[in-house]
Amino acid sequence: MTCYADLAPSSRRIMTPGPVEVDPRVLRALSYPILGQFDPEFTALMNETMEMLRLLFRTGNKWAYPVDGTSRSGIEAVLTSLIEPGDRILIPIYGRFGHLLQEIAERVGGEVTTIEKPWGTVFDPEEVIAAIDRVKPELVIMVHGETSTGRIQPLEAIGRECRRRDILFVVDAVATIGGVPVETDEWCMDAVIGGTQKCLSVPSGMAPVTYNSRAEKKVLARKRIERGLRIPQVSPASPDFMLSEAEQRSYIRSNYLDLSQLQDYWSPSRLNHHTEMTSMLYGLREGLRIMLQEGLEARFQRHRLHERALIAGLQAMGASLYGDPSCKLPVVTCVNIPDGIDGESVRGMLLEKFGIEIASSFGLLKGRIWRIGTMGYSCRRDNILQLLGALEAVLLRHGVCLPAGEAVQAALHVYDEEASPQAAV
Repeated sequence: MTCYADLAPSSRRIMTPGPVEVDPRVLRALSYPILGQFDPEFTALMNETMEMLRLLFRTGNKWAYPVDGTSRSGIEAVLTSLIEPGDRILIPIYGRFGHLLQEIAERVGGEVTTIEKPWGTVFDPEEVIAAIDRVKPELVIMVHGETSTGRIQPLEAIGRECRRRDILFVVDAVATIGGVPVETDEWCMDAVIGGTQKCLSVPSGMAPVTYNSRAEKKVLARKRIERGLRIPQVSPASPDFMLSEAEQRSYIRSNYLDLSQLQDYWSPSRLNHHTEMTSMLYGLREGLRIMLQEGLEARFQRHRLHERALIAGLQAMGASLYGDPSCKLPVVTCVNIPDGIDGESVRGMLLEKFGIEIASSFGLLKGRIWRIGTMGYSCRRDNILQLLGALEAVLLRHGVCLPAGEAVQAALHVYDEEASPQAAV
């Protein structure tokens, strides 16, 4: 009989664009005793989580709850529930995850039109608005923070013009929620999808979503109650479970990712849909509590501070940054891999010798850049300083000529300036 060792994962400094390190308080919450999903104590926790998600998304929406599954489950739930076969969809793409939105929208039957920008840039909102007037879509779907390229897309003007034209505006904010401002109501976003494993510093496994009454109207128009939960009809003219041709055509095709059923589950009626991920909800609730205790504005400022220190250190060692700096995503920094350097060898040595993980990229950028995440609990001064020192040492071992010691000193200078009395004025 095989004898397996006790589980003992290595301790890492995870500086990728997700997943990131989890706050120890969240890990503690994950270990608490299981409650039944309809236990009043547990449903009270569900209600508190919804309240905190509204604050996170900065919305007055009735519906703000997590979809069980990774971030992609939230994206699929929203798109599957909102897109009917034949709907005209506009998706502006400026990186890998815009292509993912296209993939999902096409799979559920949307007639998708895309516009694209070179990777490393974003759209001028007027470009998107012009495309809206040309395509006349029912939905516009966009990525807010594109982790594949480290860019962030301005959304306010686009949302305003979608609202003026009565077009649903759906936003993937997986990489930005909890790290930079996401103004659901102010930017006229009808549905927004977040993620737990990035700036919220909760393990991957839930996808917070919120959507307003405009989106809910379309969701409810496609609602189909699960057969085992329906109340049988007694009229011979209405045979049990019979659906009209229109209902057969338009109902939401996924059962698990059906927002109309999920919102019934999260409503006071608690209509059974699935068994809630008890421990993950504990973790999400604790992550949200920690975030609100810190304060959203203070949290955004913290991410900006460590971004500045990281960039100062990278530039001091002679590294060049990838992409248009005017639209840089504050929580992801992309670094051009020096000519003649094996980027994977550098990443491997960082992990093996220093216990630090950074990311490579995808598609067009595979082998060309490193991506460094400064998100949530991973976004700390000790992580920044350790990474800069380790990266400098590894690059020297790979034969890169650089000014030894300057990177950490440049980052320390940023931190000293932030702590000085003059910086507070």
